[in-house]
Amino acid sequence: MQTLLPLLQMLTAGTLIAVILLQAKGTGLSSTFGGAGMFYQSRRGIEKIFFRLTVALAVIVGILSVLNIWLAP
Repeated sequence: MQTLLPLLQMLTAGTLIAVILLQAKGTGLSSTFGGAGMFYQSRRGIEKIFFRLTVALAVIVGILSVLNIWLAP
């Protein structure tokens, strides 16, 4: 169990990094500081899936981090 949680955390964090890098450029905070001139754009299709997957993976990484600390010897 002590090697499983860190391994799961690393795999989930790596997947989170990959999903963040796959998202379209200019859809986040960067568009506020010189990107596209649109103020609001709804997410559709694959963009919506990546957004929800990013949130879910971030929550899972957070939960695994807390479990790692809580179950540490």
